[in-house]
Amino acid sequence: MIASTSAAQPSPEPRDYLRIGIAAGAILGIAAHIVLRISFGNGHMSGPFRTVDWPLVVVLITGGVPLVVGLLGNLVRAEFGSDLLAGISIVTSVILGEYLAGTLVVLMLSGGEAVESYAVNRAKSALAALAKRLPNVAHKLVEGRMTEVPLDEVEVGDTLVILPHETSPVDGTVVEGRSTMDEAYLTGEPYKISKAPGSTIISGAINGEGALTIRADKLAKDSRYAKIMQVMQESERNRPRMRRLGDRLGAFYTPLAVSIALAAWLASGESRRFLAVLVVATPCPLLIAIPVAILGSISLAARRGIIIKDPSVLERLSTCRTAIFDKTGTLTYGRPRLAEIRRLGSWTDDETIRLAAGLERYSKHPLADPILREADTRRLPPAETSQVAEKPGQGLSGLVEGHEVLITSRSKWLKEHPGDAGVMPEDTVGLQCVVAIDGKPAAFCLFRDEPRPDGQSFVRHLRPHHHWNRILLVSGDRESEVKYLADHVGIDEIYAGISPEGKVEITRRENARAPTVFMGDGINDAPALAAATVGVAMGQSSDVTAEASGAVIMDGSLRKVDELLHVGDRLRRIALQSALGGMALSVGGMILASFGLLTPVGGAVLQEAIDLAAVFNALRTAFAPKRLTDY
Repeated sequence: MIASTSAAQPSPEPRDYLRIGIAAGAILGIAAHIVLRISFGNGHMSGPFRTVDWPLVVVLITGGVPLVVGLLGNLVRAEFGSDLLAGISIVTSVILGEYLAGTLVVLMLSGGEAVESYAVNRAKSALAALAKRLPNVAHKLVEGRMTEVPLDEVEVGDTLVILPHETSPVDGTVVEGRSTMDEAYLTGEPYKISKAPGSTIISGAINGEGALTIRADKLAKDSRYAKIMQVMQESERNRPRMRRLGDRLGAFYTPLAVSIALAAWLASGESRRFLAVLVVATPCPLLIAIPVAILGSISLAARRGIIIKDPSVLERLSTCRTAIFDKTGTLTYGRPRLAEIRRLGSWTDDETIRLAAGLERYSKHPLADPILREADTRRLPPAETSQVAEKPGQGLSGLVEGHEVLITSRSKWLKEHPGDAGVMPEDTVGLQCVVAIDGKPAAFCLFRDEPRPDGQSFVRHLRPHHHWNRILLVSGDRESEVKYLADHVGIDEIYAGISPEGKVEITRRENARAPTVFMGDGINDAPALAAATVGVAMGQSSDVTAEASGAVIMDGSLRKVDELLHVGDRLRRIALQSALGGMALSVGGMILASFGLLTPVGGAVLQEAIDLAAVFNALRTAFAPKRLTDY
């Protein structure tokens, strides 16, 4: 098997439910404590605790213990993050009998983690999406009868049938039938490829209108598609791990808070001051304000047609210094257009296009659509056609308004008419065809993948406005095509003819130099999207790229990419304001608590007020500024 479905499915996150349950339990426990206190005052002793404290004790046992145990691992690894300080506060509050203060810290910690879990919860089903695209069974021919067999039972040399619009289950060779196949998911090239006996078939490619009989050349586990899945799996395992903003700030804030608390205890001899300092120091601006800023940014991005699948990319975007673009569907529209017409006879361009369009409207050839679009752009109604023939390998021919029209390849025409070599343009970049009318060449047509009109201005503004030092163009397409686009948009460093494995290798190499953004839209880009510091999927052409990426630009426009960059910059700026501002206020509160001017409960109340200020500032990320683009 290529990959088991169970292995590919995203694993559940029971910790998320635990955090929500602990936060809800803390709220209920505090409410019960308040009700009991109003009803019975301080209450009488019930066992080792006062009656009014029992709800708080239950919360500390059922909620505080799991949180503290979870934080011990960080302590063992010498990771002094922001949440570790909260864990110390919980333990200290229990030792000193300050159960309300400890429960408030449990609520702050679990509530902040619950908010962050909601924000950071991502779909980890890229491998499941890959597996879903490939059929589970193959149509095997046995003694002239077609039967379905499990994919992992297909052997090399088996004869298989690929029905119209089905996905090829294995790599193979066509032995019977003619059709076209969409290999864009795998190769990145936006053209449907004609298939005839002797043609190779790539697993994962989508068949066109005709049935194909193929000979299996490889086992499913060794096929091209399986190789991409293996690279994808490796990329998921080796996805860059970067410390979150809150953890980086907490790395110095936690030792500072503990030092102040210890100094207050040693100087005064009062252990309650130690707890009061720690409670007011509980880093909720880091635990809550930053996730709230992330949620606000996710909401803003969603309203702009940008889906954030991995919220951590919003923090990482502003740190990225290298951009890697795939070509097809990213800086281009992923569809060929008629780029140039060269007259070879007396027929005008408009006349040639009109006659060719009359013939092409009956064809499913990859070049039919761009010719028809060109005729529509020129406001030329396709000519009336009375006969059409499309023999594989011989081009498209027919009788159009009394004229014999033939649309064929340059090489095929010259093979049959070598005397026209002098008038025929040289072989050049892009797809080409010859339009012949009444047995004579009328025009040479050149097709190229259509570049996005704002590609040049977008690329040029990245260095000065977003501080990207290096910009690369990486594609599985031919070097001539890649270089043509690179020159058009202003990218100096290009890599052509690159496989999915090669894209991952380039991405990892660049990641070693600086944080990297990879932008692509095909399945062949998915492993690199997963390997990059930030992966941005362009458009909705593939559920696999969407799952592998951290963000999805729904309409695939470069302007939305720029908006995403600004959303990330804005998030980091506002999150730092909220976190550093809240930390500064907390330090002021710690100083008051160290001099005995704040009790532990008073410190918790002050900390809640600081939290509100930090959260209200963080909420600004949800509201769009006047402009989100700058090119």
